[in-house]
Amino acid sequence: MTQPIFDGHNDCLLKLHRGGPGAAARYRGGMPGHVDLPKAKSGGFAGGFYAMFVPDEGPMDWSVMRNAQYDLPLPPRVAQEAARAVVVEQAAILKELHDRGDLTICTDATTLRDTIDQGQQAAIMHLEGAEAIDPELQYLDTLYDLGLRSLGPVWSRPTIFGHGVPFRYPSDGDTGPGLTDAGFRLVERCAQMGIIVDLSHLNVAGFHDVATTGVPLVATHSNAHAICPHARNLTDDQLRMIGRTNGMVGLNFASAFLRPDGQMLPQGALEWMVRHLDHMIELAGEDHVGFGSDFDGAVVPEEIGSVAGLDALREAMVTHGYDDALMEKLCAGNWIALCERVWKPAPRITAS
Repeated sequence: MTQPIFDGHNDCLLKLHRGGPGAAARYRGGMPGHVDLPKAKSGGFAGGFYAMFVPDEGPMDWSVMRNAQYDLPLPPRVAQEAARAVVVEQAAILKELHDRGDLTICTDATTLRDTIDQGQQAAIMHLEGAEAIDPELQYLDTLYDLGLRSLGPVWSRPTIFGHGVPFRYPSDGDTGPGLTDAGFRLVERCAQMGIIVDLSHLNVAGFHDVATTGVPLVATHSNAHAICPHARNLTDDQLRMIGRTNGMVGLNFASAFLRPDGQMLPQGALEWMVRHLDHMIELAGEDHVGFGSDFDGAVVPEEIGSVAGLDALREAMVTHGYDDALMEKLCAGNWIALCERVWKPAPRITAS
């Protein structure tokens, strides 16, 4: 039996949103890109964290990530009103997919586990970059009621909550200040509400700031800096902290974060996936590692290509010597266990 793969991050909603009207029909019928319903069924894709993401107004030149060294300038902040409009529209797309029965938005761990066990697609609503949330955090309650259960305070650009890392190679993530006062309030509120806090784009200072709050440290789509010295990847110290705090790290399939040369090229990237997994398992522990593909948001190994090609990853793991118990943890079990640890009913917090 094929082990279903539940994934810590995809940008399918962004792709659907950019395509205009008819998003749900395109998802059901199949479309160019990495994630849709036919490809998911073909590849044993059990679902994952569906990110709502506000793109930049101007295009970024991603082609420079094929160079030997690069440092993409960070785009400016996005205005709250503009960000909120995009998030509302992307949330509506996910809700339509749920209503049509193409996936199930999961807001508790029991539903998540049951949905995967039944062979259906499970979706966790995730916000990548908190630009849509106001300093008073009132909109966080609104998003929670819509189904939000995971949130990254920043993408790479700065927000009122903190500072992200640039797309820079070679580099570490020690690139500036961390959380703002509003960022600490956001993380603490998420902890109270049972919302996963995602650190994948946060810099080193922000990562350590979040650690002081006592929440499980979670990087939904990040790799090992010791293998690929990219600013987006996690140091050995960060990986150990993830394990110690009962958190999670999801292996990012983006080739620039896999290949030791940091180049966003699909060739030769698959062989490095199990090496990153080995390193993360060694430091964080086998109960704290999973996948975070970045499907529809990155160039992935050519042997995989999309969720339809996930057997290439399964075969690489089996060939490498991973047994059935470890495969089950990495493919879905560890993400489910994290949600069981973090999610809880949300208390109503009144202004003092």
